[in-house]
Amino acid sequence: MPIIKPFKGVRAAPHMASHVISRTYQDYSDAELEALLKYNPFSFLHILNPGYKFSHTLQGEDRFNLVRNRYLEFREEEYLIQDDQPVFYIYERSDAVNSYTGIIAGTSTDDYNDGLIKKHEDTLEKREQLFKDYLKTVGFNAEPVLLTYPNDDIVSTIIATQKEKIPVYNFVTTDRSKHKLWIIEEPGDIEQLQAQFSKMPHVYIADGHHRSASSSLLASEMGTQHDSYNYFMSYLIAESQLRIYEFNRLVKDLNGLTKEDFLMRLDMKFRIQNRGLEMYRPSKKHHFSMYLDGEFYSLYLRKDTYSIDTSLDDLDTQMLYDLVLKPILGIEDLRNDSRIAYSYGKTDLVRIKDRIDKGEFTVGFGLFPVTVEQMKSIADESMIMPPKSTYIRPKLPSGLTIYEFES
Repeated sequence: MPIIKPFKGVRAAPHMASHVISRTYQDYSDAELEALLKYNPFSFLHILNPGYKFSHTLQGEDRFNLVRNRYLEFREEEYLIQDDQPVFYIYERSDAVNSYTGIIAGTSTDDYNDGLIKKHEDTLEKREQLFKDYLKTVGFNAEPVLLTYPNDDIVSTIIATQKEKIPVYNFVTTDRSKHKLWIIEEPGDIEQLQAQFSKMPHVYIADGHHRSASSSLLASEMGTQHDSYNYFMSYLIAESQLRIYEFNRLVKDLNGLTKEDFLMRLDMKFRIQNRGLEMYRPSKKHHFSMYLDGEFYSLYLRKDTYSIDTSLDDLDTQMLYDLVLKPILGIEDLRNDSRIAYSYGKTDLVRIKDRIDKGEFTVGFGLFPVTVEQMKSIADESMIMPPKSTYIRPKLPSGLTIYEFES
């Protein structure tokens, strides 16, 4: 059964937390990144981008070593502090729309290897190796894997009880998100949480498949040196709090087909309705929106033309690949074909329309979001979703809590 383990986290000094934590490095535009690095010397981004002080871009082992140096500097300056004993953390993040609360804990690489921590995405070996080498060199992990577990009344009660206490962090960041952090340090509370998670048959990776795989590789290489290598930092939230958004598709051309030929081939598999300038958004699975030549269309699956035998067959991203992208548009490699791109967001249909109107792409497809139940079913059947099937919230900040490997 899944193991969760308390750890002696390294975290931002409470009075500096709002200045230290950052979004994931890739989440910033170049202008945002430059401004934060220039005007906030306490940002965790200085650790992740250590070449900034030298006005130099670094790669590979040179970058990894300087990341380690910047991290040690932040520790020496006490921008980052370490808790004296192993603890669990409760982290709450809220904004005008959503609120998420979960537990930050160590989770077992053995559980990952044995399938108690289930996955639904493939990983690339090159990326696994790269991040494994990064972790080994820098000696810490600052971005937790997002795991989800079945709703559990006892776990919810423990969390609610802890949240009645005064949080060690309570601040707002410039994106208007509110952040709160509590520490669970009483042995009885820790044991109760561990006991409750040990009763669960599985937990599921929602986001962080490469981080999990890299941690497993690191454990295989270093696990005998210290037990801390046999765990990786995770943020565990109940299934009811997980938010999954759609990843839409943009394609550069019609694979040599005319617009009329393309629509006729689509008509063999879908009921098609031209909606003109009405920005149609799918309202349930097996419905798709399409933007082509200045007009929106709705596409409804003709159920007698497609056999659904597995959870993967039922997934809209797989269905679009099987019926449109591969056989009609000639896209076989969803990861590497330069003719396809992916996008997401509340206003994504507007973005899709804009990019097609500008001539960057020819056709775009809007999808209905994958459900938690679909994600779990695919993981339970040991199947793999197509790339970019889910965009999942919450996204965790870097530097809030840090899992440090011991030597």
